[in-house]
Amino acid sequence: MSAAPAASARVAPDRMLADIADYVLDHTQFHGLAFETARLCLIDGLGCALQALDHPECTKLLGPLVPGTLVPHGARVPGTPYQLDPVSAAFDLGSMIGWLDFHDTWPAAGWCHPSDGIGAILMTANWLSRRAAANGRPAPHMRDVLNAMVQAHEIQGMLALGDSRHAGGVDRVALVKVASAALVSRLLGLDRDALLDALSLAWLDGPALRNGGRLGDAGAGRRWAAGDASSRGVRLALMVRAGEAGCATAPGVPARGRGDSDVEPAEFGPPRAWGSHVMENVLFKPAFAADLHAQTAVEAALALHARLGADGRGACDIERVTIHAPAACLRRLDRQGALHDATQRERCIQYMVAVALLHGRLTPADYADAVAADPRIDALRARIGCVEDARFGGDRDDAQARSMGSAVGVLLQDGSALPEVLVEQPLGHKLRRGDGIPLLEQKFRAGLARRCAPRQQQAIAHVSLDTARLAQMPVHEYVDLYCPQ
Repeated sequence: MSAAPAASARVAPDRMLADIADYVLDHTQFHGLAFETARLCLIDGLGCALQALDHPECTKLLGPLVPGTLVPHGARVPGTPYQLDPVSAAFDLGSMIGWLDFHDTWPAAGWCHPSDGIGAILMTANWLSRRAAANGRPAPHMRDVLNAMVQAHEIQGMLALGDSRHAGGVDRVALVKVASAALVSRLLGLDRDALLDALSLAWLDGPALRNGGRLGDAGAGRRWAAGDASSRGVRLALMVRAGEAGCATAPGVPARGRGDSDVEPAEFGPPRAWGSHVMENVLFKPAFAADLHAQTAVEAALALHARLGADGRGACDIERVTIHAPAACLRRLDRQGALHDATQRERCIQYMVAVALLHGRLTPADYADAVAADPRIDALRARIGCVEDARFGGDRDDAQARSMGSAVGVLLQDGSALPEVLVEQPLGHKLRRGDGIPLLEQKFRAGLARRCAPRQQQAIAHVSLDTARLAQMPVHEYVDLYCPQ
């Protein structure tokens, strides 16, 4: 009788997955700029989430899949009455944060919204915190959430620098799933082998296709895509905790993994050492709800609106508007013809600039049908032209600049012209933190005011605007501040 075969040794994991696992399990406590910026990302994401609750298209998707389902010690979803399992809670909060496309972003070969992963991290930590408190064990604190956010930002952003998955029709949220699975695995206390399994399952899991707002039938799917990806990351990590195996060589397998698939980046993998680069340099949208590529043009249009008003003029006096912008902006946002829904308006730079010139604002509500029905918007949009400008050609992918600058000029009907307004960096850029942070806090307070009573707003702001105080708070106690009293 032959001897029983020896247990097979674990195959060496793909280098990329191993690098991520080692980075995640390095229990470095972040400090300084990275930690402070993580707090800003957190309050910005939660403020966006609370604003999204104004939209029935969003709220209809929230809550338990089966009405009436009760989850003892489940994760409470900010701004809602729901207490859910962590997978459902991650979907809800992730969808709320991304619904208005108003949260932070990261321009790269494959641009992404790193805060898409907050739903997975905060809701998993929320669930673990409630269970721990109910059983008399030490609960996770918000410092654990902020540290996990720094690493999730780094994973998404660094992979996006070298991997333009858009070119193959794969949506950016594929990286949300990978980062969410990695950091949830750490929060669950999984070891390195299990974390590698979770990462591999996230890589193997079918990616979403990228239709976004480019197709007329895109619908609202892109608004909940990040919530779906973050919740999937939670689910996969929990499956591994239950004993599910992975395939840690998957990304490098030709044809089936990363190798010679239909997505061919110039070079896969992070171009620099893992750290906190992405969090420290992330771009916010502190003042107006515009696509990142249009932020500088909208800021210029708002300045021109003010100049017109100071001269006793208005948009009706405009003969022609010219937007000078980089090629990346025009490829994405230069649109002519009818715009049938909010999704298409959010992807039209002429629409955004027209609203800013007409009304001196650009809010999430300005993409709705009620606002778009104003005939002056389309009339002005028809008089707005775009010109590719080499002045702004390279900065979008420059690690230090990433300016996405633009300039807007206005020719008036009497033949005179307003001086061109040039904006080199958007308000949310690292180089403009002094201008942007006060606006970011105003935006957060505006979100609170939409859902919370005055005393509740004060309690939330008292903790949220003080990094040291926030870090020391148990996760479930912090989330409870946002829930109906």
